[in-house]
Amino acid sequence: MAANASILPDDLVSGPWLEAHLDQPSLRVVDIRGYVRTTDLGHAKQRADYLGAADEYAVGHVPGAVYVDWTTDITDPDDPTPAQIAPPARFAEVMGGVGIGNETDVVVVDHTGGHFATRLWWALRYHGHDRVAVLDGGHNLWVEEGRPLSAVVPTFGRATFVPVVRPELRADVEDVVRAIESRTSLLIDARDGEQYRGEVARGPRGGHIPSAVHIPAKSLFRQDGRWKPVSEQRRLLEAGGVRPDRPAIAYCNGGVTATAVLFALHRTGLGTGANYDGSWNEWGERADLPAEIGGKT
Repeated sequence: MAANASILPDDLVSGPWLEAHLDQPSLRVVDIRGYVRTTDLGHAKQRADYLGAADEYAVGHVPGAVYVDWTTDITDPDDPTPAQIAPPARFAEVMGGVGIGNETDVVVVDHTGGHFATRLWWALRYHGHDRVAVLDGGHNLWVEEGRPLSAVVPTFGRATFVPVVRPELRADVEDVVRAIESRTSLLIDARDGEQYRGEVARGPRGGHIPSAVHIPAKSLFRQDGRWKPVSEQRRLLEAGGVRPDRPAIAYCNGGVTATAVLFALHRTGLGTGANYDGSWNEWGERADLPAEIGGKT
C-alpha cells in the first residue's frame, strides 16, 4: 500500500500555516525548546551546560505539541561524548512513544526555529524520516503573533517508527581526519567567531579543526530569529566556500548548532552535508588531533 502523501509544504513552515493545520491527524508538533548555558571560568575558558525547557513547555505550548528533551530523549547515554545522537532502537522508541510513525508529518518548534529544531530535523532525516519541517520563528514568534497556547499535555497511541539510517549524513572523527588530509570535503565550523579563532575555549583547548572555514550558524538568521531568505543564505554559504560539487561536513561544539548549517545547505540546494556529531566536544578533548588558532571569520 502506498504511503499517505505528506501535507508539509516545505522544510520551513510559518505560524499561519501551522495554526491552520493543527487538526490534521497525520501531523505531530514537537516542542524541543532548550538551552546551552555557558559559564565564564576565567582565563578564556567556558563551561557549557545542556538544558531542556520542560518547565516552559508545561506553562504553555503550541496546542497538541508533545515535548522532546534534546539533552536526554534523543541522545545516547552510553556515549562518553555529550549529546551524541541516540542509536536507532532508542530513537525509534522515543519517536513511537510520542506518536510519530513512518507516515507522520512532523513540525519541530524551539524558541526561534533555530538549531534545536534543526537538530531534530537532522536526527529524523538521519534515521530515514523526511516528513519533517521547522517552524520559522519558533515559539517566540508564535506568541508574538498572538497564536493559541495550551498547557494540556496530549497523549497519542504508540506509533511504529522503523528507522532506516543514512550513514552519509553523520561524520565521525575518522571522516574528519580524511577530510583534512584529502581536502575533498569542506569542513564548516558553525560556532561563534571567538571560539573559531581560539579566543575562548570550551574544554582543554581552543581553536578550530585545520582547514575548516567559518560560517557561523547565527549568520543565517534575522534579528527576530526567523531564517534569512534562501537567496541570502546561499550567498553566505557560497562566500564561505560551499559548492554543490564538494561534500560538506559541519561541526560546532556538540553537533547541534551545526545542523542549522546543514538545514541551510539543504534548503538552498547546495547539498545535504554531514554532521560531525562529536564536534569540538570530542575533537577538543583529544590532544592527538590537530587544532588551529586564529583565522579569518
